[in-house]
Amino acid sequence: MKLIITEKPSVAQTIAEVLGNMARQKGYLENDEYIITWCIGHLVALAPTEVYEERYKKWKSDDLPIIPSPFQYQVINRKEAQYQIVSELMFNDKVTSIICATDAGREGELIFRLVYKQAKCQKPVERLWISSMEQKSIEAGLANLQRSENYDDLYHAALCRAQADWLVGINATRLFSTLYSSVLNIGRVQTPTLAMIVEREQAINSFQSEPYYTVSINIQDNQFISEKLAKKIKAEDLQKMCTNAEVTSITVDKKTSNPPKLYDLTTLQREANRKFGATAKQTLDIAQVLYEKKLITYPRTDSQFITQDMEQTTYNLIPLIIDNLPVEKGINHIPDVSRLVNDKKVMDHHAILITKEIEQLDIKTLTNLEQNILMLIATRMMIATAPTHLFEEQVITLQCAHQAFTLKQKQILENGWKEFSDGNKDDETDSMKGYSFKESQVFETVETKLNEHFSSPPKSFTEDTLLSAMERASSDDEQDNEIDHKGLGTPATRAGIIERLVMSDLVERKGKQMIPTQKGINLINVVPDILKSARLTAEWEHNLTEIEIGKSNADAFMIAIKTLVEQLVANNKQVNPDLLELFKEEKEVIGTCPRCQSKVHEFQKGFGCENKKCSFVMWKNSKFFTSKKKELTKKTAMTLLEKGQCKVTNLYSEKTGKTYDANIILDDTGAKYVNFKLAFTTKK
Repeated sequence: MKLIITEKPSVAQTIAEVLGNMARQKGYLENDEYIITWCIGHLVALAPTEVYEERYKKWKSDDLPIIPSPFQYQVINRKEAQYQIVSELMFNDKVTSIICATDAGREGELIFRLVYKQAKCQKPVERLWISSMEQKSIEAGLANLQRSENYDDLYHAALCRAQADWLVGINATRLFSTLYSSVLNIGRVQTPTLAMIVEREQAINSFQSEPYYTVSINIQDNQFISEKLAKKIKAEDLQKMCTNAEVTSITVDKKTSNPPKLYDLTTLQREANRKFGATAKQTLDIAQVLYEKKLITYPRTDSQFITQDMEQTTYNLIPLIIDNLPVEKGINHIPDVSRLVNDKKVMDHHAILITKEIEQLDIKTLTNLEQNILMLIATRMMIATAPTHLFEEQVITLQCAHQAFTLKQKQILENGWKEFSDGNKDDETDSMKGYSFKESQVFETVETKLNEHFSSPPKSFTEDTLLSAMERASSDDEQDNEIDHKGLGTPATRAGIIERLVMSDLVERKGKQMIPTQKGINLINVVPDILKSARLTAEWEHNLTEIEIGKSNADAFMIAIKTLVEQLVANNKQVNPDLLELFKEEKEVIGTCPRCQSKVHEFQKGFGCENKKCSFVMWKNSKFFTSKKKELTKKTAMTLLEKGQCKVTNLYSEKTGKTYDANIILDDTGAKYVNFKLAFTTKK
């Protein structure tokens, strides 16, 4: 028998439906030929620091750097039961070989390999590598299983990524947290991403708008514009000198605009954020659901192309979209699928496609966001295979007062792919106004206008633009070709990075905008450039990709990471006193101390006076309260300090076993422990 191990129970169920006659057991499914079980995501992970030495439980800068050799792994807490099932099945006498059927990517490979190694299994392994959960794709994959050794480099890249993140995260977080007495979550990819967000907001806050001027000449609703002028007086002088004008040149060019490519995960996430306000994680989660429902192909891809052998299959999908999905417009052209083909730009997985399963779909059974994401992918397939957009651009130049004034107009010849797109209108040029100009034509009098403009600040990141910046490893809006494929993180991990920034209170969402919190700004102020460098982190990510395809050495990568961590700790032993104040938290004042009139603050176990010479403290687990099955809450403590008493309901009586309501009075005598007493109101 063969043991198939998947990443999720839902995938196991889908494969089981293809194989047929599967009986459900506890934690697995089986028939006469196969057993199928699953991992529930990661079952095994890198061990925490205290596994190496118990003293590492406490964060101390003297213990750094922590660089395990070798790394140790352990079963993840609360996943022991499923790990036990998987490992026992690996050693089942009926099982002769194993099929790795986790997601076909870097992280999926790591999930399986860590379980296999943790169990110390030696049985032969084959790899199921598919890009669709459709029956035909699964059948073809099972009939064409790959050698597990073919994916060793993929595993090594995944392992390097996990170990590098552990080393940088553990050491940098502990180093700067202990230096500044505040928990500062630092990550190999997370921190450079945060740095870009902080840099953008600093540019916005320091931006000073500068005026600039243009002069326009209006001729029968056609507006000719001068170049930008920094000084108003120069613009005014130009306007005064503009008495007549001559047409000096007319150029007409026929231009084409090619349709956008198919979606990879990042472009899908960006579009969903622009159109629906969906977060990167929401889009990834929905895409994964659609994949497991067999409606789209594998979503965690970084390619926008298909391979040559997929051309006819993709061509056949276009009419299925028209017939089965609520697209607004049909097609009256032959889809051009050939432009989507580029074998060299498809690594592990091709672009995201709709599958034939849409023939069986009642789209109303999907949630609104599922429908929106599905329709984005379907519409993009129609757009990507539609004809090019053709237009004629006319540039007319006037000469006036020895200055050039320009009018750009365009005439659409063929709408092409823009027929299907509502968000791709070309607003850069005006449409033809219908007035015909001729070269050397002279206008004896012209109407002029002075226009004042103001420079605009950069815009705050949205998840759309942040994903783009992460992909380019640059906060600049312009594309940098030198760092192609050297981005921050991978398409599959960027959503998680953004969510960690939010969950760590380093970034907050304000509408669609991603704004750094004061804590996030402070963190970037204290960490050195090497941890903030998007370029360096992008180079590491590029090295991981090179490891994945066998062009770079995993050991050399890890040596470089370990060296960096050692240097980081060695070079940052001293706290910067100028920055120490950044992380002093303002404690909430909950009342006034009845003994010395100082401020009372909440701490982990109670509410106490800030005056170290004063012993006033009200303990949360005071026996007075615990005996009545109550805990002293902040609200109750504030009322007691303000009014001296507080009404509390459902107090438990140890004598009667019943509950009652009463006023609790703060009865402080100045002794070591604060006393309380009860007062009952008399009912008439």
